[in-house]
Amino acid sequence: MHFYSSGISALTGRNRTAPLIAFLLISLGWSACYQQGNKTNPAIKEDLCIRFDCELGAIVRGDTSKKSLTLVFTGDEFADGGEIIRSVLKRQQVPGAFFFAGNFYRNQKFEPLIQALVKDGHYVGAHSDQHLLYCDWKKRDSLLVTRVQFLKDLEANYQQMERFGIKKEQAPFFLPPYEWYNDSISKWTAGFGLQLINFTHGTRSHTDYTIPGMPNYQRSETIYRSIMDYESKNSAGLNGFILLSHIGTAPEREDKFYLRLEELIQWLKMQGYNFQRLDEFLGPKLK
Repeated sequence: MHFYSSGISALTGRNRTAPLIAFLLISLGWSACYQQGNKTNPAIKEDLCIRFDCELGAIVRGDTSKKSLTLVFTGDEFADGGEIIRSVLKRQQVPGAFFFAGNFYRNQKFEPLIQALVKDGHYVGAHSDQHLLYCDWKKRDSLLVTRVQFLKDLEANYQQMERFGIKKEQAPFFLPPYEWYNDSISKWTAGFGLQLINFTHGTRSHTDYTIPGMPNYQRSETIYRSIMDYESKNSAGLNGFILLSHIGTAPEREDKFYLRLEELIQWLKMQGYNFQRLDEFLGPKLK
């Protein structure tokens, strides 16, 4: 039995179609509402651009009218925080979403962790096979991969996921490597039958991978404080946030942010936030 009662089961019974249904509702709702916003109601368009990267086509936030958020963790090379994160989520009865590269799924040392996360009922999805950089850092419209390379790599990622019993229809959301993409990647993702997503901007949670010596190095205290500051200074707080961090980081980073995960969850609960599994969180049809 899963440790949280979301009404959605990750791998068993008739609820195996729930993520796909959620994906279809989102796609249809976005298309209809975005067209309406363009033609008749600019306010709708403005609201959708909070929740969607309207220029590049990724979902970047959930419903800002509800005090709910979702925790997302990505992984490619490192998994040193895996068991700690899993234990904290289980103890706090909080669902998470884990996006792993094919490199991560192939690593035999990580197999028990992946199996445990699936068994616990978390969302487990794709992060590309080889953790490719899709487009130039400075010229975002300049692709570094072809469509064929992109699709071949993504297919390989899902082939690795099938080894753990994860079917494509159970994992319809795709989080790109480096959290970096452009409109071509969004279109190719949709053509593959998936919805591109990214983290909600505003905090520094995604910088927990940085190590001393990097120009953008962020201490865990700074990261933690950025989340608290955003929550207090914005009218919608962290409503609808896709809060991303990493399941592991390079050994050069001794100040591990995942060691503060339980403290963060407890603080967010005190502020009245609910935690939802990603596919449930993004499932309701957009207004």
